[in-house]
Amino acid sequence: MTGITSPRPKFSPPEEEPRPSPRQSRAQRIARTALGRHPIGIVFGAPYALFIAVLFAYPLGLAVWISFHSYFFAAPGVSVPRPFVGLANYEAVLADPAVRQAFVNVLIFLVINVPLTVMVSLLLATALNAAIPFRAFFRTSFYVPYVTASVAVVGVWLFMFGSGGIVNNVLGPLAPTPSWLINQNWAMPSIAIYVTWKQLGFFILLYLAALQNVPKELYEAAEVDGASWWRRFRAVTVPGVRPATTLVTLLAIITGAGLFTEPYLLTAGGGPNGKSASPVLLMYQTGIEQNRPDFASALGILLVIGVFLIFGIQRLLQRRQA
Repeated sequence: MTGITSPRPKFSPPEEEPRPSPRQSRAQRIARTALGRHPIGIVFGAPYALFIAVLFAYPLGLAVWISFHSYFFAAPGVSVPRPFVGLANYEAVLADPAVRQAFVNVLIFLVINVPLTVMVSLLLATALNAAIPFRAFFRTSFYVPYVTASVAVVGVWLFMFGSGGIVNNVLGPLAPTPSWLINQNWAMPSIAIYVTWKQLGFFILLYLAALQNVPKELYEAAEVDGASWWRRFRAVTVPGVRPATTLVTLLAIITGAGLFTEPYLLTAGGGPNGKSASPVLLMYQTGIEQNRPDFASALGILLVIGVFLIFGIQRLLQRRQA
């Protein structure tokens, strides 16, 4: 019996898409490199890019231009010559003893503030991450000083560390003379401790977020092996939050470089004898009060370069340790 075989359907080979010309493919690669795979992201990022350009990039560029010219503020509508002076403003900044003292003050601040901030905030965050009574209360208590207005907190600090304050009454004969904030040796360390205390809540929050990403299995394995709390902290917690430590260190350095409100309010503008003045405070005094914006701009540019150098050295040391 002969079976009826149906004819096999004929499939035509798929038509090949036309290949783009080399010039067209090169243009597409350039467009993809410039715009990314999802160009719509540029629309969402444009407001923040505009914010950065208006509030950071333009002022920084203007400061660089002013630092190379003889510049001073004039009345609106008055045209005055502002000649190019080259590096004269930078030479004046480096030759000024008040500027050198301000950078020494900031160095003292960073030596005290940065290690203290990293160690205390990490230890407190580790404690607040554990199951302890009133944990929410303690978390809120540490964060309240950070969100409180600096003027109000400075008033409390002056009340505590003034000549007749609570701290001096408790210490008695051990209290320094003159008192903390008017003492040349203790003014800047007191400001560093104050800033550490006030900013602590923010850095604790960063470490608490980082601790959520540390696997709990590592702690359980270390505990099974008989590791003590300190050993678990060193071997598990510290390596697990290393990216957060880099961020905390960078933010603490930026805080020290931009120090202004604290010496302005606590020590009446950088006293005694400039021992608590910061470069930013000096920029305000010379640029605004003394109408020398060219000098202040050169000082600001040197400060920015110094911050980048410190951060670069820190990253280099971290890479070598890793």
